[in-house]
Amino acid sequence: MKTIILKGAGEVDQLVHTTLPEPEIATGEVLVQVKAISINPVDVKTRSGKAMFAKLQAEDPIILGWDIAGIVTASHSPLFKEGDEVFGMVNFPGHGKAYAEYVAAPAEQLALKPAGISYEEAAAATLAALTALQALASTTIHPGDKVLIHAAAGGVGHYAVQLAKAAGAYVIGTASAANRDFVLGLGADEHFDYRSAPFEEHYHDLDFVLDTMGGEYIDRSLKTLRPQGTIISLPSGLREAVGEKAAAQNKNGYFIMVASSGKDMQSLADLLERGKLVSHVSATYPFADMAKAHQQIASGSTRGKVVVTP
Repeated sequence: MKTIILKGAGEVDQLVHTTLPEPEIATGEVLVQVKAISINPVDVKTRSGKAMFAKLQAEDPIILGWDIAGIVTASHSPLFKEGDEVFGMVNFPGHGKAYAEYVAAPAEQLALKPAGISYEEAAAATLAALTALQALASTTIHPGDKVLIHAAAGGVGHYAVQLAKAAGAYVIGTASAANRDFVLGLGADEHFDYRSAPFEEHYHDLDFVLDTMGGEYIDRSLKTLRPQGTIISLPSGLREAVGEKAAAQNKNGYFIMVASSGKDMQSLADLLERGKLVSHVSATYPFADMAKAHQQIASGSTRGKVVVTP
């Protein structure tokens, strides 16, 4: 089967196309013929030696990727049968091995793909959508709560806007001026151009902030929260500092890392099927152009999601 392995930490030339045998499946797993793979910033960071690289560097070979949509071709699980169309985030945090024509996946981490959703749209709604879902589920958002979502036009952000709006929140999304209409089209009540002025001077007494940026954004975002308001931070560099800094201001701060979950994937499948959640795929690359997909993500200017098709 066609596979892309990671030779070592570095630039895109470390992504090497090769051929490997189809993986064997264990009890509880299914073999998925991959029709679409979603590419995330964590893929790019891991390739460059950060994020999951330390965890995976002893693997031989290292096969990047976690997000798949495809067809079950063999099953050792009662959850799915041959021919089922499925999607999910495989073995995260761990070795997902998604950059391949076939992936051995724990059945409990997948969900049936809604019939009206393309493989590309389904693959997109995995790691990024799960991150948004699990982040928002880690707190309580009440109808009318004021919610600020950073990088609202990006992978996680564009799902978070839709999910927060579905929860009844008043949603403010930060993004460039070029993405104003896109963010508002997702359902956001306000768009804020982060280049126009400091957002922390514009917003106060917010109930919740989803921080997808990290660094100085933690301190700046805390200034926008009301007492006992909550910030959820996704970047892992300052995970301990989030809670400490928030507590010092009588606010709540948490770091979360997304984890594979078939139950949560089913929730996303239901939302996709009902049209309550929409994947915006800005670019689709063939498998041979995986390097270009990585370069697009690394640009930091991707609207929505990038997908690769084997």
